[in-house]
Parts: sequence; structure tokens; C-alpha cells
Amino acid sequence: MSKVVIKGADALERMRESGRLLAAVFAYLDAHIDAGISTMHIDTLAERYIVDVLKARPASKGQYGFAFSLNTSVNRVVCHGIPSDTKILKAGDIVNVDITLEKNGYIADSSKMYMIGAVSPAAKRLVDVTYQAMWKGIEVVRPGATLGDIGHAIQQCAESKGYSVVREYCGHGIGMTMHEEPQVLHYGTPGKGLVLKEGMTFTIEPMINQGAAKVKVKRDGWTVVTADKKLSAQWEHTIAVTANGFEVLTLREEEKAQRAGALQVGGMRT
Repeated sequence: MSKVVIKGADALERMRESGRLLAAVFAYLDAHIDAGISTMHIDTLAERYIVDVLKARPASKGQYGFAFSLNTSVNRVVCHGIPSDTKILKAGDIVNVDITLEKNGYIADSSKMYMIGAVSPAAKRLVDVTYQAMWKGIEVVRPGATLGDIGHAIQQCAESKGYSVVREYCGHGIGMTMHEEPQVLHYGTPGKGLVLKEGMTFTIEPMINQGAAKVKVKRDGWTVVTADKKLSAQWEHTIAVTANGFEVLTLREEEKAQRAGALQVGGMRT
């Protein structure tokens, strides 16, 4: 097993910049993602903005042979959805847009759910609870906490609302490479697992299913879908462990007011 990389002040500042730029990508896409847009067009818009405007690199492109700058996971797609010219978003869809960005050698990773037009109350509830579950995990991050504490907080939130947690995919350490140690499971036992230390950086990115947790991979070798064809949702942020809590490196502008209380408790810089 590779060693967990502890980030110093310079590395954290570079990751902070990558996270800020990635948040700006989502702000740009917010004005474009709507009914009638293809998932490939979302990919094209994001890549052009990252490269031409931000002078950064879409870190997913070319990683593990992946040909695109982001993932678009619609409705029953759990993760790793491939952008397509023929996949046109329509009212009632929910879609996760997952983007990684590298600037000055360091990578940020984040995803956001978009609800297209008027979605069903059941779909909205799933999206909202998944967001709550991610934040429950984030809010326990501090030196001395464990990965099991994070997983337990997420699992308890999701399962108490009648949902299931996907177990095959998890969060991950991140820095100069997209996937570092540790693996961050979205289920677990309090007090178990790796003890968190200041300077650790990793993603928290729960995938929560409306039905059973079981998933399968489509023939394209990438797209992961729910086995029972029910909806799935996911949110993701890149997190740094600080001296007294956490910092959300990919925090978006609309979240700063929404999460003010939690961020203050966590020692978050804004």
C-alpha cells in the first residue's frame, strides 16, 4: 500500500487554487446545463473553459484511457457516465457532473448534481439527502477522527432515510496525482480505520441509491448503473484536514452562505 501524502503549506495553497478554479467551472456550467443540451456539449464547454479561460488542464482526460474531460451520470447511472452527442438531457432528469482539474501540478476533484426542469419529488429527495450525507461525512473531519467516522456518518444519514450506499466505489486521497491513499469508504464503523492528520487531502463522494446498493458495469467498461434500474445520486468535494477541522477546497460560491454554520465549526477558510 502506498503511503498517505501529507501536504505542506505550499502544496495546500496550490490545491486551494485548483479547487477555486474547479468551483468556477461549475459556476460557468450552471448557466448552460438545462433541458435540450447533450452531455457531450457539457464536456466540450467544460474543456474549453478549463483550457482556454483558466489555463488549466482537465485531469480526467487521458487518465486510465478515458477520452473525455468529465463524467455525466444521468438518472440510474451511478458514476463514470460517458458524455455522448446522443444523450440529450430532458425535464425530469437528474445528472451528476464530475470534473477534475489540474493547475500548477495539483489536482482538485468535485461533482455536482443538476436537476433538469421539474423533477419528481422522489428524485429531489434523493438528491437532497445525498448532499446532506456528503456533508455529514465532511463535518466529522478533524485530526484524530478516523475514516470509519466519516463512513459511518454518511451511511447513517443515507440509510436512515431509506436509501442504500454504493460500496464498490469510494473517495480517495488526491494531490499531484488523482488517486492517492487513502481510500475513503462511505460506510463504516466509528473509531475504525486510518486516523486523520493535519495535511491529509482526500475526496468525499458518496453514491447513494434509491433502491438496492447493487450496481453493474455496462459493456463500455466505464458506465456504472444501478442493478434495479432505480435512481442514483452523488456529490463530491475535495477536503483538506486542518489543525482544528477541515477545509473544503472545492467549495462553490452558493454553498458558502448555505453551509456557514458547519464551515465555522470545521475551521473552514473562506
